[in-house]
Amino acid sequence: MTDSSPKSGPLSGIKIVELAGIGPGPYAGQLLADMGADVIVIDRPGGSIVPKAIDGRGKKSIILDLKKPEAVAALLKLVASADVLIEGLRPGVTERMGVGPDACHEVNPGLIYGRMTGWGQTGPWSQMAGHDINYIGMTGVLNAIGKDGQPPVPPLNMIGDFGGGSMFLVNGILAALVERARTGKGNIVDAAIVDGTNSLMSFVHGMAGLGQWRTQREANLLDGATPFYRCYMTSDGKFMAVGCIEPQFFAAMMERLPIDNDIYGGQHDRAAWANQHEMLEDVFATKTRDEWEAIFAGTDACVTPVLDYVEAATHPANAARQAFVQDGRWLHPQLAPRLATQPLASHFDIATKGGDYAAILTEAGLGHEEISQLIAAGAVVANKD
Repeated sequence: MTDSSPKSGPLSGIKIVELAGIGPGPYAGQLLADMGADVIVIDRPGGSIVPKAIDGRGKKSIILDLKKPEAVAALLKLVASADVLIEGLRPGVTERMGVGPDACHEVNPGLIYGRMTGWGQTGPWSQMAGHDINYIGMTGVLNAIGKDGQPPVPPLNMIGDFGGGSMFLVNGILAALVERARTGKGNIVDAAIVDGTNSLMSFVHGMAGLGQWRTQREANLLDGATPFYRCYMTSDGKFMAVGCIEPQFFAAMMERLPIDNDIYGGQHDRAAWANQHEMLEDVFATKTRDEWEAIFAGTDACVTPVLDYVEAATHPANAARQAFVQDGRWLHPQLAPRLATQPLASHFDIATKGGDYAAILTEAGLGHEEISQLIAAGAVVANKD
């Protein structure tokens, strides 16, 4: 079942004000918009580091110059009827602008004030700049990725920004909304990327506590040390991902490889791993990635192709689940997670910067004359597109 808009989702009727930013804040807003929330982005005058793209889908936009008191007053007018505010500025910035938690809670005590930072609202590094690579470097994640004896490999910005950041901000906002339904009171969500990423390391800390994880790279179950959990190059220069940890899955892989089990040796014989690595490298290099995929498709061997993002969109396994929506120039990942009561989307509208100012201000209770005065004062920038 498909629908032209995700606004039928479980957050329908929830109003969110998002102060424009890049990365984890806008993505959190996207996830909430995907679930049906009405997300209003407060854009800034002038150019933007990153133009609106997929993280602007399902949102509305208004340009406010928050250096002007009239714009601050207009923002507080929007906040008065909002459920959530999202901001990703350095600690103290929104307070100096006059739209910090105290000012917002004065006009709306039930507001959930979501704050997205790298280092948190407090602490010795709270005012220091950083990016994903810095945050995950402080948690043990970055040190664990890559080949031993070589520099760690940054895993894009998926783990820190979007895993430790966006997901935990959304989690905090949803928890606070549930709490508000019980207490009637708003809250402040301090979502720090470094905190969320530390939480993502819970499994590793648990394994370490059991004596089953070491700080050395390529020395553990899931970091490429084992022959049965790593990638192998195929004859066409592509790769297969091998992840047969459990013995029954490992057996399913070995059944389909031209390798003598006695020569290969035991799955967990560490002394044999170096030789087993070479044997599997040699074998996977004999066929193309597509040939190996055909051999392992439909089995429990946990051996699958490594795709680029373009290939992923057209792969039959993803296509069967309508995992992507090609919408004009944009290839949208589908709504996730999927709820039984929410149809999948067949189209996403991406906000035009400043394009919804009239509708947003009118809904907030401002009349035509008041809107014209805000524009004349330069507090609101009327979209000229």
